[in-house]
Amino acid sequence: MNPDYPEDHPRNIIPELCRLYYNNGWMPGSGGSLSIKYGEEIYITPSGVQKERIQPEDLFVQTSEGEDISGPPSSKGLRKSQCSPVFLNIYRLKGPGAVFHLHSKSSVLASLLTDGNTVHLSNLQMIKGIRKWTTGGNHKFTDDVQIPIIDNTHTEDGLVDGMVKAMNDYPDTCAIIVRGHGIYAWGQTWQQTKLVCESYDYLFDIMLQLRAAGIQEIR
Repeated sequence: MNPDYPEDHPRNIIPELCRLYYNNGWMPGSGGSLSIKYGEEIYITPSGVQKERIQPEDLFVQTSEGEDISGPPSSKGLRKSQCSPVFLNIYRLKGPGAVFHLHSKSSVLASLLTDGNTVHLSNLQMIKGIRKWTTGGNHKFTDDVQIPIIDNTHTEDGLVDGMVKAMNDYPDTCAIIVRGHGIYAWGQTWQQTKLVCESYDYLFDIMLQLRAAGIQEIR
């Protein structure tokens, strides 16, 4: 933790979460990226680095319109996250306080083992950790929750059109899975975004274990 910043500042929170998610297996290699809005500034992890080694000064800072405010020391040779266009698009359209992109195995497997363009979940207690983005409040465990899946592209910025369509088609969603790639999730705060990511990872894992047991539908 950097004592030059408040405890809840993104320069302290993001490196801590990166280490947590690396240990969870959600940010292996250089995969994944995190962003948190702090006032009018958006703090984003750099691209192509081992996330568990990120330091507070390594973050890029932008406006919601994509204007650069500051970046890490040039001597570090870091590059802006390739997820930045996707993050900024979600900030503009949904107005969240944080957007995370994780390469969790459960989200990838759920997308590959699901026919169609959504993952359906119902009758699982942890569904109550998922917020209904447009209508407000959290889901009941009996709700039929649909998480949209979009096709992967060769570059992160190529995902933007598919993201926009998914957000328009499923306005209550706070997460989108990229098939064979990972999940983007958002919340009103970084704490809520963390809750969404952890809830979905648990729910997808339950679904996958049921599929492995030959149970195709949760009742």
